[in-house]
Amino acid sequence: MESSKLQSDKLIGGLLAPGFDEQSCLSRYQSALYRKESPHLLSTYLLERLREHEVLQKKCGPHTESYKKAIEQLKSGQDIEVGDCTYLVWISYSGLGNRILTITSAFVYAILTSRVLLVDGDKGTADLFCEPFPETSWLLPSDFPVNLFKNLNIGSPESYGKMLKTANIHSDGSFKGPTPAFIYLHLAHDYDDYDKHFFCEHSQQHLQRIPWLILRSDNYFVPSLFLIPAYQEELMRLFPQKDAVFHHLGRYLFHPTNAVWGLITRYYDSYLARADEKLGIQIRVFDTETGPFQHVLDQVLSCTLKENLLPEVNAQQPIVSARKVRSKVVLITSLNSGYYERIRTMYWEHPTSNGEIISFHQPSHEEHQDSDKKMHNMKAWAEIYLLSLSDVMVTSAWSTFGYVAQGLSGLKTWLMFKPENHTAPNPPCRQVMSMEPCFHAPPFYDCKARRGTDTGKLVPHVRHCEDMSWGLKLVDTDEW
Repeated sequence: MESSKLQSDKLIGGLLAPGFDEQSCLSRYQSALYRKESPHLLSTYLLERLREHEVLQKKCGPHTESYKKAIEQLKSGQDIEVGDCTYLVWISYSGLGNRILTITSAFVYAILTSRVLLVDGDKGTADLFCEPFPETSWLLPSDFPVNLFKNLNIGSPESYGKMLKTANIHSDGSFKGPTPAFIYLHLAHDYDDYDKHFFCEHSQQHLQRIPWLILRSDNYFVPSLFLIPAYQEELMRLFPQKDAVFHHLGRYLFHPTNAVWGLITRYYDSYLARADEKLGIQIRVFDTETGPFQHVLDQVLSCTLKENLLPEVNAQQPIVSARKVRSKVVLITSLNSGYYERIRTMYWEHPTSNGEIISFHQPSHEEHQDSDKKMHNMKAWAEIYLLSLSDVMVTSAWSTFGYVAQGLSGLKTWLMFKPENHTAPNPPCRQVMSMEPCFHAPPFYDCKARRGTDTGKLVPHVRHCEDMSWGLKLVDTDEW
């Protein structure tokens, strides 16, 4: 790519801010060399709000006078006035895919409520991601006073749900006793009906008055933010293409550190760069037994052959000659190497029916997920990013790893359904409605009527997921 093209593309159409030290985070501006230009609409209003938010992060971020003042107020625990700077603290929780999705959800909420987003640096956040905001840090300082926040959980008295349950918050939003300096938001998969009141408009009015919100989640909860009336108009302006929320914000927030970028670029340049087409296959098996499993292999082959993503092999002829040979590279990611080895062997032992030359690659096979190990997470992030550089992609149901790769790529991937009873599903896969991740544990509650409801049938752009019938995802449509 010519340097002039890189210069014009490196800010991704204005999504990224100029002025960073390029050497400190090579991926931020070099990603344009590896990724195709996005076809997805980027609103000028989103760009304006991102620039405004960057100013807020700089003004109120760690070690500023505003931050120091807010920390003193937090330490005092007194009934305090909300100042110019209010904060949302994200607690590191769950695996890498979940963490990327929940940081994105937290960032959407921070933009909607004009809060400064600070992320807990545990589990190697700084080893994986560059700083996204210019001239400031999003990392929560290690001397943050509420060190006990790591122990905050669903039953904690500081949690919003618990306060509602014990009637410590009145219906008008006032508190029994002094206004707390912080409130804990438990939005993880095990949250209860009281915690889910977070997604009601009256709760948002209560929370506006709180200087510090501390969030623990393992869910991509953006779809339910689109159902809060107070935020709907703003979200429509920010994201006129409603299925591109994670696509845009994922590329804005998550830039691999130089160490991870080295893993990505060395692998890409060695194995993927010269192929005519790149097919990514992400295999995630939710099974307590050790694979590989025949039914999973059958499903992968059935999906890729049925949808013409891979050519058939010709078992009758030892060689198929073709004058114009097209090359395809297949990147497989899985905790197990067995699927890669068996598919690669099949295409080595037999020619393809169309003469296509196919090579298979799998960067790692860690055998099991270990979200607390630094190099495991660095390799996982590198593999997600490599997958997202595919031209076509196959992903696995329920997998946040796959959701992230899909969203960054901007592709509508082929989603393999979750097998039941060790049997390959029929059909094996389908193309997704949108590139947005699935919210796995949404509330089913009508805040106005104060009763249960199907939140996947309230508006046409929030639907149930392809891979999880009770989940919610954003789709880009205004019609049923």
